[in-house]
Amino acid sequence: MSKKDKAKQVSEIIYGVHPIIELLKAKRRKLISIYTTKPEPKAWDQLEKLMPKYPVPVQYVSRDVLAKLAGSTDHQGIVAWVQKFPYRTKFFDPKNQKFIVMLEGIQDPHNLGAILRSAYCTGAQGAILIQKGSCPLSAAAIKSSAGLAEHMELFLATSPQAAIMLLKEAGYNIYMAVFNGTDANKCDFKEPLCLVVGGEGFGISKSIIKDGIPVTIAQRTPDISYNASVAAGILLFLISTKNKVI
Repeated sequence: MSKKDKAKQVSEIIYGVHPIIELLKAKRRKLISIYTTKPEPKAWDQLEKLMPKYPVPVQYVSRDVLAKLAGSTDHQGIVAWVQKFPYRTKFFDPKNQKFIVMLEGIQDPHNLGAILRSAYCTGAQGAILIQKGSCPLSAAAIKSSAGLAEHMELFLATSPQAAIMLLKEAGYNIYMAVFNGTDANKCDFKEPLCLVVGGEGFGISKSIIKDGIPVTIAQRTPDISYNASVAAGILLFLISTKNKVI
């Protein structure tokens, strides 16, 4: 294996002003190198104040090179190589993490990032991501979280079934975001709890849907639906305010 291939195993690209700023604030993973433009983007001064004491190489390149590195034109003039995201190796403890969310079958990285952003803002203490059938925590997802994913405790489960088994063993109350469930406004949402949010097209897998309490957000007519990240944000806020998390 070449040195380049080995480096890719332990590092990854992120892009955008807020993701890099929040990574530096979180101080959870190492900033390896930065690519930016000359002159630097407007937010460079803010970012420079947070730079670590250890030397970080800064390379000045064109916006086209940045787009190629990021795989996106939404880089805001800055791209960085960083250490891989530090997922939890130990599952959540309901005594310490009383309010968590599980994302199952989310396909759109922008929805994934938006939900993680809402989870952080509403005081959720962790999130479970699923390897099988879901999009990964990519640079696009981190950008969509405005970098707030950098502060989240994340556990990566192999499958929805494996995650549900861990939740039950730990003693979490599980709430499923579905159609035709209990009115979320009338639900008590007893801690410790995990809110399960399903994918954009098919919702929560049939294999796990009976393993939790079904909850539903009121809507105008039954033939429409909220966007997955919007529905998650509403439920997370509702749970947070009912349990006085924020």
